[in-house]
Amino acid sequence: MDVAPGAPEQRGPEGSGEAHPELRFSVLGPVRAWRDGEPVPTGSPQQKALLAALLLRDGRTATAAELIDALWGEEPPSRALAAVRTYASRMRKSLGPEALTSEAGGYAVRVAEGALDLTVAEQLAAEGEKARSSGDLCAARALLGKSLGLWDGEPLAGVPGPYAEAQRARLEEWRLQLLEARLDMDLEVGCHAEAVSELTALTAAHPLRERLRELLMLALYRSGRQAEALAVYADTRRLLADELGVDPRPEMSRLQQRILRADPGLAEPLAPEQGDQPAPRVRPAQLPATVPDFTGRAAFVRDLGERLATAGGGVMTISALAGIGGVGKTTLAVHVAHAARPHFPDGQLYADLQGTGARAAEPEAVLGAFLRALGTADSAIPDSLEERAGLYRSLLDGRRLLVLLDNARDAAQVRPLLPGTAGCAALITSRTRMLGLAGAHLVDLDVMSPDEALQLFTRIVGEERVSGEREAALDVVGACGFLPLAIRIAASRLAARRTWTVSVLAGKLADERRRLDELQAGDLAVKATFELGYGQLEPQQARAFRLLGLADGPDISLAAAAALLDLDSQEAEDLLESLVDASLLESAAPGRYRFHDLLRLYARSCAGVTHADGQGRDEEPRQAQGRDEREAALSRLLDFYLATAAAVYAIERPQDRLVDHLEPTRHAGLSFPDRHRAQDWLYAEANCLLACVRASLDGAGLRRAVDLLWAAKDLAESGANSREYETAAVAARDAARAAGDARAEGRARTALTNVHLVAGRFTEAEEEASHAMLLARQAADPVTSCWAPNDRGIIALYQNRNADGEKYFEEAIANFRATDNPAGEASALCNLSRTHLAMGNTSSAIRLAQQGTAIYDGLGHSLRGANGRYALGLALTRAGLHTDAVQRLNEALDVFRDSRQRLWEGMTVFRIAEIHLARQQPARAAALAEQSLAVLRGIGGAWRRGNVLTVLGKALSAIGQTGRAQACWREALTIYEELDSPEAAEVRTLLTPVAAA
Repeated sequence: MDVAPGAPEQRGPEGSGEAHPELRFSVLGPVRAWRDGEPVPTGSPQQKALLAALLLRDGRTATAAELIDALWGEEPPSRALAAVRTYASRMRKSLGPEALTSEAGGYAVRVAEGALDLTVAEQLAAEGEKARSSGDLCAARALLGKSLGLWDGEPLAGVPGPYAEAQRARLEEWRLQLLEARLDMDLEVGCHAEAVSELTALTAAHPLRERLRELLMLALYRSGRQAEALAVYADTRRLLADELGVDPRPEMSRLQQRILRADPGLAEPLAPEQGDQPAPRVRPAQLPATVPDFTGRAAFVRDLGERLATAGGGVMTISALAGIGGVGKTTLAVHVAHAARPHFPDGQLYADLQGTGARAAEPEAVLGAFLRALGTADSAIPDSLEERAGLYRSLLDGRRLLVLLDNARDAAQVRPLLPGTAGCAALITSRTRMLGLAGAHLVDLDVMSPDEALQLFTRIVGEERVSGEREAALDVVGACGFLPLAIRIAASRLAARRTWTVSVLAGKLADERRRLDELQAGDLAVKATFELGYGQLEPQQARAFRLLGLADGPDISLAAAAALLDLDSQEAEDLLESLVDASLLESAAPGRYRFHDLLRLYARSCAGVTHADGQGRDEEPRQAQGRDEREAALSRLLDFYLATAAAVYAIERPQDRLVDHLEPTRHAGLSFPDRHRAQDWLYAEANCLLACVRASLDGAGLRRAVDLLWAAKDLAESGANSREYETAAVAARDAARAAGDARAEGRARTALTNVHLVAGRFTEAEEEASHAMLLARQAADPVTSCWAPNDRGIIALYQNRNADGEKYFEEAIANFRATDNPAGEASALCNLSRTHLAMGNTSSAIRLAQQGTAIYDGLGHSLRGANGRYALGLALTRAGLHTDAVQRLNEALDVFRDSRQRLWEGMTVFRIAEIHLARQQPARAAALAEQSLAVLRGIGGAWRRGNVLTVLGKALSAIGQTGRAQACWREALTIYEELDSPEAAEVRTLLTPVAAA
């Protein structure tokens, strides 16, 4: 059965004669009725008023006198009673005889359970409040959202009479209370950046509602916008004085004082006032599982446990464990941390800092993960390391929490991650002693004693198998150098092979004694330990192990691994899973694999030679063979990424000629059924793909690596992975310049130009693009010859050099046409449209944008067609055709969101905000500008943020929030002055009347 929009599903009691189960009603909007999903006429406005009065009595009978008073108040017409009876008769015919009952001269409407939207909304709100009381904020927010979603405009819309007017006011007040409750919970869970836009619109619509203003102040403060938060208070105080002659309520005044003194409690997702019941905090429990067969280390366990207990008693302690790889630092630390959990009731955080690898974890990335674990929304996490560290310490203030930092590189990496408050503790593991960590308790962890080593071996293998071969077991642990990781690997191999005896294993290890002796010397200890497992691999397994270690990136997909190994997918999966079973590889997720950092280093050392036994073979041919194997494997991997990225590019940009000018590949990539699958692959593989670029910039891989950057340019344009993309582009430029490859250098510089454009760094972009144009002519490269002038035109547009921009775009158009690239031509036409618009040629700007968009549409370019509509929307806006402009921009916005193009999504919302401001709709403009700021957080650069803040300030000023408007303009002016941008002059003009006053 079809259900009418807004009509709640009916669930009347079976067999009930008091309800009409096929009818449903709505009052949270126009008064409407449905039968079996089909609309039922509800009559004239007065008849609707009668129906509303009966529906809102919850099934109780209303007398004729009560209904007359509800419809007309103190001055009813002379024939009011007859009119009520007429309306009731018509209603009975429309709704059915069972729906309207007559009792003692009065009337009643019996509504089945769930058949009135108001009743459903009240039930959802009550369930939401119950969920909130129990601490389930996610469920509470969802229930309140569903309740609010039942509103369809003004309640009882168009219904006359004093009763309807009173109920309308009651229901609207209740809706606002629900909104405040839901927004309050948004802030409790850290969604303050998203809430700013909605609160801006609500405060404009309800300027005297102080609770909304308080929530806006808190949301702005937590978004790092303290000046605006204080300006909201100033605006409110002035408005209340002018309108009502009163001061803000005490709660708002207290909030202002807390903001002025930067109260650390305000930075937390939960900041209750005195007397409020605090909502439950997020309690992370991130410790890895402790090993069930933990053995020995009694003195260390006792010492570290006592220190952690002291921290739980109100002081802060830092303990740092150091020792060679494989000595059991992590195992000991995790075991001690689990034992100490009762001393840290607010939770435990854990991070692998990857300090033993080539690329240790960045402290800002680790802090981002910690803040999320503590309940902070992504949108509320600051960009800089210093701000993240400050917010992290604020969240830990007053808590008792343990932080375990594993595999640290050095003290500098650790310092920002340390809690700054009493009651917390940090436990650190590292290969190096943390001498530079002030106040840390340093622990040097050595290998196990013989008794401890034998006990560990026995626990893993089993008492029955070891008891009769004690001497052989001592030989095994001795050969392992008493290193815990080596013992665990050897014992696990034996435990997995029921037909072996301990003596068999001891004999096998005896052949490796020369290498095992090296366990006493630095990093070679780890390598010798892992050789125990590597030596047991079949040739194909060993080859896979060696070559997989060559791939950079956090992990590797099955498809990429198959290309690297030159195997089909099934063969590759069988090999990789066998390595997982041998504990030499980890299954990160279905279809994805990763090495432990130390194992990756060992695998790469193994890849340096083809054979590991070294018995009488000539070393130089062996090294050459290993080198050839490595180069071939990395070449296949590069081919895979380039061919697949080119397929993604082609599916996003049908008939774009760029793919015809990319370096050829000998090995195929993946194909995709649709653009969404293609996008999923690109963003999932971003880090691995860019790592492959960096690893392939020497020798024969240079040009393919540069072209891979081009094929994956959406990673830069979307704002995702922009920092990693820029790092790869800089490396590619430098490598191409060192190699004297003009074509590769030109393309690398053009890729880097795109990065700078996205970040709003126009001076740097111009430097790269000008070099790229010179190199394009030198190399006669059709790709750079087209795109470099196009980029220089964009830069000139942003720098108000319109004559230069027009020249560059015309050159780009000519070059695109010469190379038969209509998609590129469309891009340059749309960009030229914006230059003509800046020069005041509105009609030609519209014509050019229409030409470019038509080409895109003809080619089937969804994403680039959105860029065309964006340009057309700007031109139509300038022409005053606001309705058409909004339509074009909304069409573009849908595509940008679907394509994960956050930069263009944010800019399109900003442009729509400009239109609403021009149409004298400042409240809507302010809300949209706030949305734009939220989307552009961390991308787009300071210049674009300044543009949005300028428009936001204009909108806020128009709705009377002048203090907050000034705060926006001051921030924008600071940005423009730092960038030496001409927009600074306009903002100074906006602020001048304020200064004069």
